Amino acid sequence: MLTPESRAANFTNEAGIDGTVRYLRNVMGLWLLQECLRAWPGSDLGELLKAAAAERPFAAVVNPDEPAFLPPGDMPARIAAECRRTGQRPPASPAAYVRCVLESLALGHRLAVRQAMELSGRDVEVVHLVGGGSRNELLCQFTADACGLPVVAGPGEATTFGNVLVQARAAGLVSDLAEMRALVAASRPLRRYEPSGDRAAWDEAASRVF
Repeated sequence: MLTPESRAANFTNEAGIDGTVRYLRNVMGLWLLQECLRAWPGSDLGELLKAAAAERPFAAVVNPDEPAFLPPGDMPARIAAECRRTGQRPPASPAAYVRCVLESLALGHRLAVRQAMELSGRDVEVVHLVGGGSRNELLCQFTADACGLPVVAGPGEATTFGNVLVQARAAGLVSDLAEMRALVAASRPLRRYEPSGDRAAWDEAASRVF
C-alpha cells in the first residue's frame, strides 16, 4: 500500500518471509503501564489489575501515541497532565491510572485497525494480540470491546516462536507458512475474547482524544 494516505497515517510496508508484506503501523504498547509501575515501588500488578477492573469505566483516557509518553520518567504525572490538557480529571489512584492506560491502549488498537481497514480496503474479522500483552486479560477484553471484534490472544512468546520457525524453515524442517501457523497453534493454547459492553461509550471516549 503505497498511497499518500498510508504515508500520512504512518503505515509502512514490512517485507516478510515468502514475499509477504505486513502493512504496519506501530501503536504504543505496555510501556505506559511499565513506567507507571516503576513510579509505584512495591506495587503488585496482579492486584492493581483486579482493582482496575472495578474502577469506573472511561473516567479518563489519553492518546497513547502522544510524544510526551515516549521518554522514561514519571508516567503518572504525564498522564495527569494530558488529562488536564484534554479537559478531563486525572485518575485519583494507581488502579484508576491502570484502567486509564488499558482503556487508552484499547482505543489506540481500535484506531489502528480502523485505519488499516479504510486504507487497505479490506475487512478485519479478528484481532490477534500476541506477546506480553496477550497475557493481560483486561487489555484483551478492552481491545475486543473497543474494536467490536473478537480478539485471539497468544502466544506470549511470539518473537521467539517466529525466530525458531524461520530457522526451522531454512533448515528444511518446516515446509511452508501453513505448517508454521499450525505448529504455533498446536504449541500454545490461544484464548478468544468476544466483544461486549456499550459501543457508544467507547465512541464517546475516543472522541475526547482522537
